[in-house]
Amino acid sequence: MELKAIIKLITELIKNKLTNEVNKCTGSCACDSGAEILIRRRLSAMNLKKVTAVTLAAATALSLAACGSSSSGTSTAASSAAADTEAASSEAASSEAASSEAATSEASESSDASASGDITWDSVTLGETGTDLNVEIKLLTHRTDMMADDYAGKNWNAYLEEFNKMYPGITVNIEAITDYANDSLLRLQAGGWGDIMMIPAVDKADLPTYFISYGDSDTLGKEVNYINNFVYQGQAYGIPSTANANGIVYNKKVFEEAGITELPKTPDEFIADLQKIKDNTDAIPLYTNYAAGWTMGAWDAYISGTATGDPDYMNYKMIHTANPFAKNADDENTYPYAVYKILYDAVANGLIEDDYTTTDWEGCKGMINNGEIGCMVLGSWAVTQMQGAGPNADDIGYMPFPITVNGKQYASAGPDYNFGISAEVNDDEKLASMIFVKWFTLDSGFSYNEGGLPIAADDTNSPDLYQPFTDAGVEYVADNPAPDDEADLPNEMNSESELAVNAGGNEKVQSIVEHAFNGDEDFDSIMDEWNQKWSDAQDSLGVEIKY
Repeated sequence: MELKAIIKLITELIKNKLTNEVNKCTGSCACDSGAEILIRRRLSAMNLKKVTAVTLAAATALSLAACGSSSSGTSTAASSAAADTEAASSEAASSEAASSEAATSEASESSDASASGDITWDSVTLGETGTDLNVEIKLLTHRTDMMADDYAGKNWNAYLEEFNKMYPGITVNIEAITDYANDSLLRLQAGGWGDIMMIPAVDKADLPTYFISYGDSDTLGKEVNYINNFVYQGQAYGIPSTANANGIVYNKKVFEEAGITELPKTPDEFIADLQKIKDNTDAIPLYTNYAAGWTMGAWDAYISGTATGDPDYMNYKMIHTANPFAKNADDENTYPYAVYKILYDAVANGLIEDDYTTTDWEGCKGMINNGEIGCMVLGSWAVTQMQGAGPNADDIGYMPFPITVNGKQYASAGPDYNFGISAEVNDDEKLASMIFVKWFTLDSGFSYNEGGLPIAADDTNSPDLYQPFTDAGVEYVADNPAPDDEADLPNEMNSESELAVNAGGNEKVQSIVEHAFNGDEDFDSIMDEWNQKWSDAQDSLGVEIKY
């Protein structure tokens, strides 16, 4: 059988299997037969180059799986065409050369054209460019909550209605994917996914293959904040949808009832405050959201600027540091060790929910609004959702993460998912996509509405939720990108170590909860294991140890 025929057969088998099994498994499945679960866990730590090899195994493994993923459903806005079935493998099953030669050539031409100024950010003047377009485009997004008519904030349909007042000929179909971090990688590798997507964790060298450039990064950086995540060889391939500062969502009334008069600034103060909540109220002190998975991996975002005050830590110094998860000799209440130890200590001291396996992401929003939860470690984007989940919006606040570095508090600030425009689609679709992304960034008010920091460089309007940060003199720290000659090294370290730091490494953080709750492994032993994996990856990749 020819290679293309084999690929097609594998693709159809997986599509059919996922469609049938997802229909049977609606989210409560506790199946641990896990062929797909194992694959998803491995994919979360892999870059696109390694997805290809795994997909062939997936074709066989999924045919034996007892149930589909409990978190891989999709939903589609009313204005959207029917959502595509999850393409869990598609043509990713072939070798890169066999499966993508034509696509790579076309993408390269599109990227070159874009970079030369044919379709770039600067080529679009909103309200003037493309007003005669009559085209349909598709956006893949992780924001499933915004699909609902009763979403507490402004939902997708409301934004599209506003956009269509300026551009009535551009129809934007929204497909929202629940398990976005994993499924978007597979969809991207398969091709034909649509026009705009929230860019998943890909190697920077692969950006020109899959996406067009918005233009020169130096020029674009003067108009758009936080673009560093997806800059490659001087070209910007991503535009942030919003930007977040990392802190803790909390219920002000619960803190007051617990007798907490000042917000904590150190790990010890924070644990002591959680104990006050447990002793003096009926609220759950710290809600882990363990079962959601991605909410656990979100702890990784706090180990860089927030815990170090250093913009070069995440993408450079940590890569070249021996044992980065070890206790900091100068101050054990700083750096990654301190971040994860807060979680371990909270669990070990019984300061979380009674059964972490039954946490409910959607349910927790109303719980914290109603005073049943003291706090949750989430980005600032979560504040508006918690405020809108019940009648007590004024009780929801946002406080700096309780780590102080040399007498000062910091907050990592950076982009949420970035919009990427497909290099595969035609010029009309690229132009329509560029117009929509620019409108969404400059005119929609999305970042402010979602409690985010300004994306447009000339926007100085920040939500009131950041007032406690201002009062505490918190300094925002945006991670600098890796040097050009190491652009892909952070991804390679994450893949080789399988720790997936700040890249969907949910399971490693979940393991902290598990071991702390069961009391079967102490915290330093967990960190030793992580350090060993990191050291092995450094050795394998020939990384020079500098710190």
